[in-house]
Amino acid sequence: MKFLCVSDQIDPLVYAVSAKERYADIDAVFCAGDLPMDYVDYIVTLLNKPTFFVFGNHDLKEFKYYHHPNPQHNAAETMQHSHGGDYVSNKVMACKDLRFTLPDGKTTPLLVAGVSGSIRYNNGEDQYTNREMFVQLLLMAPKLLWNKIRYGRFCDVFLTHASPRHIHDREDPCHKGFECFNWFIKTFKPALLVHGHIHLYDLQAERVTVSHHTTVVNAYSRVIINFNPALPEPGTKGDRFDAVISVNSNQ
Repeated sequence: MKFLCVSDQIDPLVYAVSAKERYADIDAVFCAGDLPMDYVDYIVTLLNKPTFFVFGNHDLKEFKYYHHPNPQHNAAETMQHSHGGDYVSNKVMACKDLRFTLPDGKTTPLLVAGVSGSIRYNNGEDQYTNREMFVQLLLMAPKLLWNKIRYGRFCDVFLTHASPRHIHDREDPCHKGFECFNWFIKTFKPALLVHGHIHLYDLQAERVTVSHHTTVVNAYSRVIINFNPALPEPGTKGDRFDAVISVNSNQ
């Protein structure tokens, strides 16, 4: 399975008509925040692939329509801000259109969870303390536990804007990662964590780190992830994909 992951800036190789051919073999798109929703809309329309997104700490013009929906918004206004992608912040989704074949021949959906926002640094919108973010993660725990019961694992892909603390983050107040993301990695064992927020002005800079068997990828601008999962054989214990993951930022 092949993922196109984007964040933080409009990439000219994606925002081009030729992208339809360039990324024809993509199975899904993950948008890790700080992107105009018109750009997400363009990707959905051009590639026509399952697309998942969260918000960052900038480009929040439509944040209120997703994160704090107003029941007084009429249907027409709601549809105006529906861009064809799935907003996964504070959600746990079993993606029926993205399935893997198990060793016993049965299929299983890709399990996706996500959260929006960055660490709080100036009390702006979609900024949280580590404690506040931890509460958001705890509120997703019942659905993650249900995944474990039903599918044998908690989560395959965890989509965020900020990074985990001490993984790809920086020491300035704006770009510190969340310590609670490290707890999430240890507890719910996603095979893949995709984040944005950390700009890579040197595209040779580190963007892939493995932490507790979770591959953490910085999706700044664009990156291609090949996700080849292998579940434990029937009758053996295991609660995560032992996924073979490769990352290419040059495609």
